Amino acid sequence: MAFLATVKSVLSGDTLILTSPNNPTLERTFSLAYVSAPRLSKDGDEPFAFQSREFLRNLVVGKAIKCSVVYTIPGSGREYGTAVLQDGTEFPDASVKAGWLKVREDAGRKEESEEVLDRLEKLRSFEAQAKTEGKGLHAGAGGFIAVQNDLGGPDFMNEWKAKTVDGIVERVISGDRLLVRLLLTEKKHYQVMTLVAGIRTPATERVNTATGQTQPGEEYGSEARSFVEQRLLQRQVKVKIVGASPQGQLVASVIHPRGNIAEFLLSDGLARCNDFHSTMLGSDMAALRAAEKKAQVAHLRLHKGYVAKATDSKDLETTVTKIISPDTIIVRNKAGTERRINLSSVRGPRAGEPSEAPFRDEAKEFLRKKLIGKHVRLTIDGSKAATEGFEARDVGTVIQNGKNIGLLLVQEGYCSVIRHRKDDTDRAPADVYDELLAAQDKAKEEKKGMWSGKAPKVKQFVDMSESVQKAKIQLSTLARQRKVPGVVDFCKSGSRFTILIPREGAKLTLVLAGVRAPRAGRTPQEKGEPFGQEALDLANKRCNQRDCEIDVHDIDKVGGFIGDLYINRESFAKILVEEGFASVHEYSAEKSGNAAELLAAQQRAKEGRKGMWHDWDPSQDAAAEEDSAPAASSADVELTINTKPTDYRDIVVTNIDASGNLKIQEIGKGTASLTTLMNEFRKFHSDSKNNVAIKENPKTGDFVSARFSADGEWYRARIRANDRAAKVAEVVYIDYGNSEKQPWSKLRALDPQFSTQKLKAQAVDAKLSFVQLPVSPDYLSDAINFVYDLTEGKQLVGSFDFIDTKENLNFITIFDPKAKGSDKVTESINREIILNGHAMVPKKLKPWERSKVFEPTLKNLKEAETLAKNERLGMWEYGDITED
Repeated sequence: MAFLATVKSVLSGDTLILTSPNNPTLERTFSLAYVSAPRLSKDGDEPFAFQSREFLRNLVVGKAIKCSVVYTIPGSGREYGTAVLQDGTEFPDASVKAGWLKVREDAGRKEESEEVLDRLEKLRSFEAQAKTEGKGLHAGAGGFIAVQNDLGGPDFMNEWKAKTVDGIVERVISGDRLLVRLLLTEKKHYQVMTLVAGIRTPATERVNTATGQTQPGEEYGSEARSFVEQRLLQRQVKVKIVGASPQGQLVASVIHPRGNIAEFLLSDGLARCNDFHSTMLGSDMAALRAAEKKAQVAHLRLHKGYVAKATDSKDLETTVTKIISPDTIIVRNKAGTERRINLSSVRGPRAGEPSEAPFRDEAKEFLRKKLIGKHVRLTIDGSKAATEGFEARDVGTVIQNGKNIGLLLVQEGYCSVIRHRKDDTDRAPADVYDELLAAQDKAKEEKKGMWSGKAPKVKQFVDMSESVQKAKIQLSTLARQRKVPGVVDFCKSGSRFTILIPREGAKLTLVLAGVRAPRAGRTPQEKGEPFGQEALDLANKRCNQRDCEIDVHDIDKVGGFIGDLYINRESFAKILVEEGFASVHEYSAEKSGNAAELLAAQQRAKEGRKGMWHDWDPSQDAAAEEDSAPAASSADVELTINTKPTDYRDIVVTNIDASGNLKIQEIGKGTASLTTLMNEFRKFHSDSKNNVAIKENPKTGDFVSARFSADGEWYRARIRANDRAAKVAEVVYIDYGNSEKQPWSKLRALDPQFSTQKLKAQAVDAKLSFVQLPVSPDYLSDAINFVYDLTEGKQLVGSFDFIDTKENLNFITIFDPKAKGSDKVTESINREIILNGHAMVPKKLKPWERSKVFEPTLKNLKEAETLAKNERLGMWEYGDITED
């Protein structure tokens, strides 16, 4: 009986597995008659078994063959016969002639057919010739090949990883799981389970060996297996070894002569990309992603229900307003709308995982420093509607300065990569996801962050505002320092904050000095004061989680610290007042020294009818001023001056600060002593043996010797503020009043012979009496320059009109005795400044200024102000700025 078939595989040198040309699912086993071949076995191959099988496999696999059944074994039904390929090659003749089969000794003993006996005679002659020539099995020793059925230890990967070797696919278990014989050397083969790198195909039907039950396969599982069988079964392939699975199975790219089988499966919709092979494949994963995308767009097989993610059509420009956790942020767009964003495909340290939890604060701080208040580019990768127990969320990729923030977190070991379900579309794009996985592997290898195995030191912040007693202890320390760096940890209201001071390991409650903000409700249901919520919202928007600087002045009754808060070097109290969400408390503003700035901001808010001033009536302020003047006079009656002062002293103006306040020296005994001291001071510092550097950590308030950068001379100075990170101090030259920043390394300790006990600081604080300088920075700068021109390098006369002993401040009227002109000697510099439009007479006079003895002086100054207004000089160039 003869039939046509296709050779599916070769079990040994004498046995074939055939399939029907019309129905490939029908299979039959067919053995070559009269011959035997050495056997392949899992327990060990017989010598030359592989070579014998290979000879037949190379000739027949995948080809059409005509088979003739010579006899059938009773009971088993196994068929034996001969076969002929289309090119005329006959079997078993060709294999016997090549020496790879032996003619069975018992063949033909009971045979009576002349035809069969002639065929046997022919086969034996072929065998004899092969023996004579030493072919195949007759070559003698050396036909044994050692076969190992597992990878063994790590030595295999150390030697073979990233190398490409020859292999033969012995069996196809499923589309992505093959039994491959690796032909590593002539004498050593590995026959191991191999996972096709980069893909996952549907499971095929299988029997559970423990229960005996059949587990049904997934849709397209059998189709994927058949696809691979038709192309790879018993074909010689190239195997690129990329790694091993957690179960010890080989992971490799299997390269068919026409290309990577994984790409063909993906292109036909019979497989999906396996994310967690991407780190093994590296750049080769991109081709697989492209093949999968092609099938998705065409809706092939596994992707027949594919729907492209509906995301925002373009990148969004947003600002990060809050860091909720290491993987979750709040962003605000240009329209002011806020949305919560989970960083795509990454997860911060989990609170319930002992190895991860200690890194939560460190990871959050890393993200805060990178993003808070920064402009970022946001791409929405997915959105999930709110469900029971879970709120709605958007998943996105955040780019800041061209860098993927999620990737940075993973690189530093502060986030892990999420293993997504195959149907999870709320995730990072495929190419980005591959980068994340590679970064995670590198972070693990380098033991970064939560992969280090060593928990970071937990930062504990001591609460300075826990009690009034604690606050009092810390007040003097903080008050001596200027612009203490910190972080706004929480906004309690528009003017009350929790501040962290990392360098001190402390936190405190800060209350803004000089302002009062309305109170917001403590819960959404509780109604607060008008504009209280708006004030809190502004504080959250501008301050929350931002780096800041604070100046502390005092404490309140419950342990809160009263002071100034600076965000990006701008006073937040001024911002709050300017937006109309706080009013100025004049007494505390005057005490804190920021009254002029805050009152000017409040006036702008009023004129703009902002916030609480939306219905402001200018006439109300005028009435309030009239009512308050007598009250102030009666309250401060002891400051009223009954006799015009006649305290005239020779002075020089040594410095004018940025707000227009003066530093002056009195000419006389003090300046003479200063001249003597400075001569000795210069001699002392010119001696090299006195070049003694300052101690390692100078404190704010310390007296030092500092070399002024402008003239290179040494002067007495006092440290006003310290930047400990940069090791730089801001020093004030106590005899002249100017200041500058100097590195610690350039400072020297002040020798006791030059201390302030020997000679007190010669620069004293002064203000021009009856003069209010402009608030506008430009006009203020012009005014200061004008005062410099009138005073610099001149010996002047100061009339000390009033000395505020509490604030240690002198209010003076200055005269220039060498001024040219008939009236210049008697007319003051104070009047000259007002006459030229660089200042005005204050609208609100201090109690001593309202004394009757100064009425002629005030009248004279107001006349000068009127002349400047009429001439449109200086600050009056655009008209009367005091008009409503």
